[in-house]
Amino acid sequence: MSKILIISGSPRQSSVSIRIANFLTKELEKDPLLEIERIDLRQDFLPPIQKVWSAKDQASDAGKILFSKLERADGILLVSPEYNGSYSSSMKNLLDHFPRPLYENKVFGIATGSTGAMGGMRAAQQLISLVVALFGILSPRLLVTPHMDKKFNAESELIDESFSKNTAVFLKEFLWLLRKIDSGKE
Repeated sequence: MSKILIISGSPRQSSVSIRIANFLTKELEKDPLLEIERIDLRQDFLPPIQKVWSAKDQASDAGKILFSKLERADGILLVSPEYNGSYSSSMKNLLDHFPRPLYENKVFGIATGSTGAMGGMRAAQQLISLVVALFGILSPRLLVTPHMDKKFNAESELIDESFSKNTAVFLKEFLWLLRKIDSGKE
């Protein structure tokens, strides 16, 4: 069974990008061969980083829970809004708390969104660089979501049917890569 961790990168209580994370979670939960966990930065908040927790026992109590989730994950979906041309600082803060070996050789998918026409493309480009720096294995298909407030309603349902192919192909490509990598592990 493959374990996927979905990290929702917006710390805002009124987050719109959480709709993308919720939708992806619901879609992935339909597959009985997947185990889905979540980190929601609206609740799973860490203070600004002072040092990397290189081992679980060095982490705070909250950090130990997050450490375990990262440790168990075979694949990680990063979902972030675009803030001023970048992904959320809360996402960066979270990922920086933990050592690089937690991320190495894990499959990453990137989903971004904005209420504008670019869909978080600049955030996605920076997340690509981050995944490479973490020695993750990036699924080349991105989910870039322009006008995300018009694609997903407040209940995280896809309301723009023309976007359904984008989400389906994104998940298909991510899962294909995840399963190929998982099947090659010893």
